[in-house]
Amino acid sequence: MTPVIARTREELSAARASLHGTVALVPTMGALHEGHRSLLRRAREVADIVAVSIFVNPLQFGPNEDLDRYPRTLPDDIEVCAAEGVDLIFAPTVDVIYPPTALGARVTVDSGQMGTIVEGACRPGHFDGVLTVVLKLFNLVRPDFAVFGEKDAQQLAMIRRMVADLNVPVRIVGSPTVREEDGLALSSRNRYLSPAERLTAVSLSMALRAGADAVDDGPTKVVRAARTVLDGAIASDPPLELDYLVLVDPETFQEVDDAHTGPAVLAVAGRVGTTHLIDNVPLDFGPAE
Repeated sequence: MTPVIARTREELSAARASLHGTVALVPTMGALHEGHRSLLRRAREVADIVAVSIFVNPLQFGPNEDLDRYPRTLPDDIEVCAAEGVDLIFAPTVDVIYPPTALGARVTVDSGQMGTIVEGACRPGHFDGVLTVVLKLFNLVRPDFAVFGEKDAQQLAMIRRMVADLNVPVRIVGSPTVREEDGLALSSRNRYLSPAERLTAVSLSMALRAGADAVDDGPTKVVRAARTVLDGAIASDPPLELDYLVLVDPETFQEVDDAHTGPAVLAVAGRVGTTHLIDNVPLDFGPAE
């Protein structure tokens, strides 16, 4: 099956009008891998029509981040979408998503206090850019569902918050993290890692597993167990530059204390070489006594 490919708003509108049934959108920045394939399959489970957006969003990159070198592999991405039975691909240019406007006239989404903590503290403005483009895509594609990976747990929580706070009529669906054989969470940025850097990067998932194994001992020991693994990676060659290791509430991303019960997310991020990587694992500390 060959997907319909729309590159302009007019082409998207015409393609969208020809589709009948419920629509699930999978927003991506391209460089599709097996993790993205899992999102496409999940979208097919929840809706009649699967739409994919492929757009490297400049608003979510900081001035010293990898916007220019972020992989752009549209021909390969189209092949992946075709193999997974995608119905519609929206692959706009920057000018389509962000038409030229007078200086300072552009309206964007403010991610609020939640956008300034954890990953947001490391990447100021990142979540403003994420929420802005996601809301634009929702308005353009008009999906019934949108599917996002749980690897980006804070992003998923913030999109759920935006949809609730702004009364956006889209149901958000999370899909579990897909990992490579060595445990590294699949990411389009993994291709940047040298073999030696990859060995260090695997410490992120190893730390999360160590934390998860300590869940019966309470929140403090979960973080301590994970930190022990990361300390080894920080001292390795090449080293891990740790950005954060936090145990947070899955809805607010505020850190929890040792008295916490119920669900939580153990989240970690760091840089290996020039590559920024994130990962997390959901945990449950049981009901309150």
